[in-house]
Amino acid sequence: MTEYRRVLLDGYPTLTERNGDQLVAGDGRSVNVDEAVHLAPVEPTKIICIHLNYRSRVDEFMTTLPAAPTYFHKPITSLTGHQSDVVRPQGCEWLNYEGEIAIVIGETCRNVAPDDVGDYIAGYSVANDYGLHDFRDTDAGSMLRVKGSDTLCPVGPGLVTGWDFHNKAIRTIVNGEVKQDSNTNEMEWDMHYIVADIARTITLVPGDILLSGTPANSRTVYPGDVVTVEVEGLGALTNTIVSGPTAIRSDVGAQPSRSEEVMSTAQGGDWEFRGQRAARGQGAAHYQSTLDDK
Repeated sequence: MTEYRRVLLDGYPTLTERNGDQLVAGDGRSVNVDEAVHLAPVEPTKIICIHLNYRSRVDEFMTTLPAAPTYFHKPITSLTGHQSDVVRPQGCEWLNYEGEIAIVIGETCRNVAPDDVGDYIAGYSVANDYGLHDFRDTDAGSMLRVKGSDTLCPVGPGLVTGWDFHNKAIRTIVNGEVKQDSNTNEMEWDMHYIVADIARTITLVPGDILLSGTPANSRTVYPGDVVTVEVEGLGALTNTIVSGPTAIRSDVGAQPSRSEEVMSTAQGGDWEFRGQRAARGQGAAHYQSTLDDK
């Protein structure tokens, strides 16, 4: 396996190859891995994410998997790197981690059979698919602000080639305490299936990222928390949660909310996949009043 990292060298984004504790650029310049300013390992044109994939997550929501996977899209402006800050906007409360594995495309890929997908993958990386659930009431269909707000897609620290995704451990650690602990064998649809499925109708180009799902126990984190996602063979991605410098504008758009849907999803309930239809029929005001009465 080989690991590549994009870092700032003399102020410029530079691709390096890891050699022990050194990151070495093509021109021979090097920087210690612990002193480097990391960027996301690739520059994608799109970031596509699967909804449910790990069986523990399905069980947590007390639901069943669909016959085929479903997906959502994170804007490329949500992308950030290892050791960067993840911003929770002021006025928002329910920011959740989701430790995941990123698939990185290496060759233009369109209408490829699952058995042939490996030839089109450059490698893999660690990711954290953060969700800002304060906007789930209004964006649950698209997940745009929930999953696409700035900094909510850390990927890194590097791109690892030659990695076998079978039977690999994945953990999320918050302030030194393990919160998610799983294995890729829990995935219903593996990396090659996901790529082949999307590439039936969407051309994937080098650098594009596909996120492959998270196991159970996604929970809320707060400013000051340090979150690390570890994947066996891929390394560890660490980020710190900070509060945004400005509040969410109140003179435009839907506002952050604390409905039962928001809080149940953020705290691990089953609302998203079992109770959503019935709950919406009763109206958001009912749920807010119920919360106020508790």
